[in-house]
Amino acid sequence: MKIEKITKRYRIEEGEHFRLKDYKPDDTHGLKSESKQEAQELLKKGVEELARLQDILAAQDRWGVLLIFQAMDAAGKDGAIKHVMSGVNPQGCQVYSFKSPSAEDLDHDYLWRCMKCLPNRGQIAIFNRSYYEEVLVVRVHPKFLEKQKLPPKLVDKEIWKQRFEDICNFEQYLARNGVIVRKFFLHVSKKEQKRRFLERVDDPLKNWKFSSNDAAERDYWDQYMDAYEKLIQETATKDAPWYVVPADNKWFTRVVVAAAVIEALADLDLAYPEVGEEKLRELAAARRKLVKK
Repeated sequence: MKIEKITKRYRIEEGEHFRLKDYKPDDTHGLKSESKQEAQELLKKGVEELARLQDILAAQDRWGVLLIFQAMDAAGKDGAIKHVMSGVNPQGCQVYSFKSPSAEDLDHDYLWRCMKCLPNRGQIAIFNRSYYEEVLVVRVHPKFLEKQKLPPKLVDKEIWKQRFEDICNFEQYLARNGVIVRKFFLHVSKKEQKRRFLERVDDPLKNWKFSSNDAAERDYWDQYMDAYEKLIQETATKDAPWYVVPADNKWFTRVVVAAAVIEALADLDLAYPEVGEEKLRELAAARRKLVKK
């Protein structure tokens, strides 16, 4: 299996008929657990290809790339970012983790803190959580909306529809200005999340990863699944597609993410800048000088 052929079944460009129940968290695209070695080889090749493409992306200096990761806790966002981007030049890639908004964040619109972190041309920015939290955790827990200091008349039954519209318009704006957006929902099952949580509780080396709030949020699992389904239905577009990535098997999750990023960069027709005659003469003169010395 070629890494480029993996992504099609997980890519959502039009969300009207999307149903989360149609996507299984333990899907591995026909790869069996004993094929884990094959997946690791695919990932290795993917990492090498990403490094090559990123070098051209930086040299061309025309496009910016924004990768957004959303998931329930313990779905493997950190690990996917770490492994998939392991071969990328750190000078051309920046990861931003958006946790609970600060007092300064709450004094601005909800896109503000993310807009400050958009990628430069030639750069890759990774959002570990993002402005999508505003139609996820804020929707599941309306009390957070009260902290955003919005004028009361703006908080009505239309607010979620309006936020979906604003997000789509924002991502369309980015696409029209040379920033490509790819969004990943790492789809882990409730059963697998429980197993990973217990592992964190029982393993002293992983205790630091666990918070009691992580377990508490499991009580809202169904509400979160409904919120994820709705946001994908409303914000999946051709310019900014969602990838619903099976996350019960981390080895497969990483292959899918790598394949999707490679696909996105390959579609840009990247090329190293052409050198003109004047530059060639400059290089020739520099070479002659170097050879003499």
